[in-house]
Amino acid sequence: MASRTVTVTDNATGKSVELPVREGTHGPEVVEIQNLFKEFGYFSYDAGFTSTASCRSDITFIDGDQGILLYRGYPIEQLAEQSTFLEVSYLLLHGELPTSTELDQFNRAITEHTMINESLKDFFDGFHYNAHPMAMLTGVVASLSAFYHDAIRINDPGNRKLTCHRVLAKMPTIAAAAYKHMAGEPFVYPLNRLSYTSNLLNMLFSRPTEPYEINPIHERALDQLLILHADHEQNASTSTVRLASSTGTNPFASIASGCAALWGPAHGGANEAVLNMLQEIGDIDQVPKFIAKAKDKDDPFRLMGFGHRVYKNFDPRANIIRKTCHDVLNDLGISNDPQLEIAMELEQRALEDDYFIERKLYPNVDFYSGIIYRALGIPTDFFTVMFALGRTPGWLAQWNEMVSDPEQRIGRPRQLYTGAARRDYVDIQNR
Repeated sequence: MASRTVTVTDNATGKSVELPVREGTHGPEVVEIQNLFKEFGYFSYDAGFTSTASCRSDITFIDGDQGILLYRGYPIEQLAEQSTFLEVSYLLLHGELPTSTELDQFNRAITEHTMINESLKDFFDGFHYNAHPMAMLTGVVASLSAFYHDAIRINDPGNRKLTCHRVLAKMPTIAAAAYKHMAGEPFVYPLNRLSYTSNLLNMLFSRPTEPYEINPIHERALDQLLILHADHEQNASTSTVRLASSTGTNPFASIASGCAALWGPAHGGANEAVLNMLQEIGDIDQVPKFIAKAKDKDDPFRLMGFGHRVYKNFDPRANIIRKTCHDVLNDLGISNDPQLEIAMELEQRALEDDYFIERKLYPNVDFYSGIIYRALGIPTDFFTVMFALGRTPGWLAQWNEMVSDPEQRIGRPRQLYTGAARRDYVDIQNR
């Protein structure tokens, strides 16, 4: 038995069982309930797994009440302000920040794998011109399993490392190809001389007809957004990656399953919802009216991008990206974009309003990320693809951790069956 236990008693029979308590580095302790069914014949019921720890993990910790997000113990504020996306990716994958030599080696390893097989260009031609980019991203990522058969050897640490490099390197190339397919423009090949984020911007926005110059403010803003989205504990898409991976499937299929889960509007579509809300507001003069609607409990209108289901305080990621958002808008100027003007007016009024302050309904990372993407010229339908790019190192780290954990087994959630009771088949003539 563990040093601490919880005793559960069945009031119908008087039988009791002691369940061990496990303690982590931070956060609530957990009660192991594996013996509950063996001792009592009961399953636990927790719709949405909101009170259930499905795994143990060393990667990310969130304290929503205190507004804390840690990657491998490092506060997100420090990483976003001082680090780069590739350095954070190394941290998530390896558990420690790299030395200068290790980071150089990691950069070279990623750079070597940015190209995708030429036949994948034909794969994109199979998509309709207005196919959703997440459909393309999900399908093409899954198709990588047809090119890299060695990735199936998931118990080989060397192969897992190589797979992580391949996926991290190719995701921007695949995403940019999906964008160019949407735009009806020729694909742009990756350039090894550019940084990870510069390369992404170049593949998205450069054209054969004219040179494209990387704006350092835009590059830094995008790099920060990728860092802020890199991992977020056991959310829906990460849990999907883990559950799919528990079957022993190839990692490309697992990452594709994460893309599919992220595609859902309740998960990865939050920043898109912000832009839809701004469009609904329509005019900067309408902001007071819509703030009043948001305060009216009988009005179905809600301010999107304010508050957070996990963070009951200020979203720590929003503190960082707010300044970056204003840097981007100041660089571009917002006088000719009504939606961005509405967003800034909405932010200012909400931050000064006692109603929102008392309820801690502050702008979250989705509010600012949607505005930044809009300002950079990224279409709304593509926002979730950008989210997936950022979340890729987190998915890979979680996959690698799960495959390496001897405690993990194939996922098999239970259920509370509420369907018809057992009954006998009735011949069709007698129904």
